[in-house]
Amino acid sequence: MNKDTSKPASNAQRAVQELRGLIFSGELAAGSDHLETELAARLGMSRTPIREAALTLESQGLLEMRPRKGVRILPVSASDMREIYDVLTELESLAAARAAEAGYSKEELADLKAAIHDMDQAIKEESLDKWAEADDRFHAELVRLGDNSRVSSIVAMMSDQVRRAKASTLFIRPLPVQSNEDHRAVYRAILKGDADTARRIHHAHREHARDILTDLLEKHRIHSL
Repeated sequence: MNKDTSKPASNAQRAVQELRGLIFSGELAAGSDHLETELAARLGMSRTPIREAALTLESQGLLEMRPRKGVRILPVSASDMREIYDVLTELESLAAARAAEAGYSKEELADLKAAIHDMDQAIKEESLDKWAEADDRFHAELVRLGDNSRVSSIVAMMSDQVRRAKASTLFIRPLPVQSNEDHRAVYRAILKGDADTARRIHHAHREHARDILTDLLEKHRIHSL
């Protein structure tokens, strides 16, 4: 019998996951301030893992640590998202081109295609939550296929801010039918090995997504979840 050698999550790792969940659910609201002792009591652990988790979440742009004042949950503004999308647009478009140049087979692109299928199904069901989850998978897989560790690291660092902003506008945005078609066109370009088309379509797709998101943030004066 094989022994399970996997290590249980540390208190700091658990604190990261639980605090992220509270931020994304809105229980720790944007702009709110929290002492480490308060958060430690809430999660039933000491202040040390809370402090370690806060440092991690600060690096991900979800909160800021303030000396003697605990942490503040950061909002997401339209200007923040413009800057983030400017970077994501260039890096993901590069990943799309690199993926096309790599000569992947249909089998190697199966996860990318599956994400598109799930997005189509979510649109049919009018389930925006399921669509958002599949959309996240598509973008993550696209970056992975680009096979550049630095691109992956930078995109991962920004993904939480994007996810929070998308979640706050998800149910007031137009049904994302065109987004699915863009993803399908990128997939086909990658499969054909057409790097220029993959880059061009994804670049336009990300610019369009940026404009929709920032317009909604400004119009509805939304700053975060």
